[in-house]
Amino acid sequence: MPHGGEDQVAALYWEAFGRKLAPALGPPEKGRAFIAAHLHHDRGVVALAGDRVTGVAGYRLGGRALTGGGVRDVLSAYGLFRGLPRLAALALFERAPAPDELVMDGIAVDATHRGQGVGSLLLAEIVAVAVHHGCRRVRLDVIDTNPRARALYERHGFTAHRTERTPYLRGLMGFGAVTTMRRPVTTADATDERKAR
Repeated sequence: MPHGGEDQVAALYWEAFGRKLAPALGPPEKGRAFIAAHLHHDRGVVALAGDRVTGVAGYRLGGRALTGGGVRDVLSAYGLFRGLPRLAALALFERAPAPDELVMDGIAVDATHRGQGVGSLLLAEIVAVAVHHGCRRVRLDVIDTNPRARALYERHGFTAHRTERTPYLRGLMGFGAVTTMRRPVTTADATDERKAR
């Protein structure tokens, strides 16, 4: 992820995930600013049109994800009393990778660039990152209210592993189930990644 694109990445992430993130990081201006201030540039891939970020996919590997900010950062930004409940909400999003696994933790494409293959390119790059790091599979979660994203993942070889019903989150975050999907990293992926070098 290029330096200087933090605000654009944060805006895309908030557009895609703001409903889920608002209980933890809202209101929107504050949430976008928090995300922009705590990005790990080496944990995301982006699509660019000139200098404009048109898509982003973040991933978790080696204990770090694209979006960061620990306990101290949250309490510093929101204060003790507002920060503690936000930390509890953020804990709902924690997904540690298994050994030899890369976890994709979000993909977002600018509305004016959807339907042009940007999401597919970002997914292909995420798989290339997994190959580069010697991972055997890529894992992601998709919510029940995003069938378009699930269809994209299925087209790229992801299959549903398990679905967890979360009716207690429907009112708070707008979704009632989360499906974990996986895609193995194949020898063909490794060959493609070597050709790309």
